Amino acid sequence: MTDLINYDVFEKPQWRDFYQAASVPLTQASLKQVQAFNDRISLQDVQDVYIPLIHLLSLKIKDFDRWQDVKSDFLHKKPRHVPFIIGIAGSVAVGKSTTARLLEVLMNHFFPTQRVELVTTDGFLYSTAELKKRGILDRKGFPESYDMKTLIAFLNKVKAGVSDITVPVYSHKVYDIIPDQVQHIIKPDILIVEGINTLQLPSTEQVYVSDFTDFSIYVDAKPELIEKWFLERFDALLKLALQDSDNYYYEYATGNHEDAIKAAKQTWSSIDLPNLQEFILPTRNRADLIIHKGPHHIIDQILMRKY
Repeated sequence: MTDLINYDVFEKPQWRDFYQAASVPLTQASLKQVQAFNDRISLQDVQDVYIPLIHLLSLKIKDFDRWQDVKSDFLHKKPRHVPFIIGIAGSVAVGKSTTARLLEVLMNHFFPTQRVELVTTDGFLYSTAELKKRGILDRKGFPESYDMKTLIAFLNKVKAGVSDITVPVYSHKVYDIIPDQVQHIIKPDILIVEGINTLQLPSTEQVYVSDFTDFSIYVDAKPELIEKWFLERFDALLKLALQDSDNYYYEYATGNHEDAIKAAKQTWSSIDLPNLQEFILPTRNRADLIIHKGPHHIIDQILMRKY
């Protein structure tokens, strides 16, 4: 793939051998609490892929902090602690949330003196009411469905060291922003930002979200595999929603199952796949590191930018 010519490609055993001086601080049960709904990951994958990645990030963060001190010294300014931001991008249903939560857990363990926060860009989606008002409810997930001005302002505040920043909260249960509920981001040393648009150029802004990130990760897989995972997740969500009338999927769960699956396939082909092809996948080569998955969510390759 010509868009990946500036990446070194490592098979998982090769990547694993770069660093194995630490062991996984998780059990299979605690790992299950971290992984996203219907995603799959093993303790072996954590050892082989994420332990070397955490070590790489520790080196990157030390270098980042050192540069802030050097810059302050050059400018004759008092040193100011600047948060290190990690962006995680990729398609829906590919496992971004698992990667983000796993990094948060591992960093909290291995970097005990650092305050680690995690935020998802889902919180910056316009509400369902606003999407309807704008006539773009069927474009939910596309770039125009996000309040990018507010997201960019949030990242500016993080980098500026604002002490307490509020972020809207999105619920996958009700498939909407929750009114009057916010997440507080309080002076993080490390902020993980996860979402399909973390590498995109907003149409309404002149800067990328990734202009604020100091290390970016793209979780990758073939579209046909992602579609399979998307449909499997949808089917699992139906089972979960059967006893909950407040759940967005309740109507699908209590209706004809074949019709529900047909609707999910239509959603994939008319919304999620075009969004992947037009707006998400083209940003892959902006990532510093790509985690590639094969069948059954098994990570098989890690690609790292050469420069």
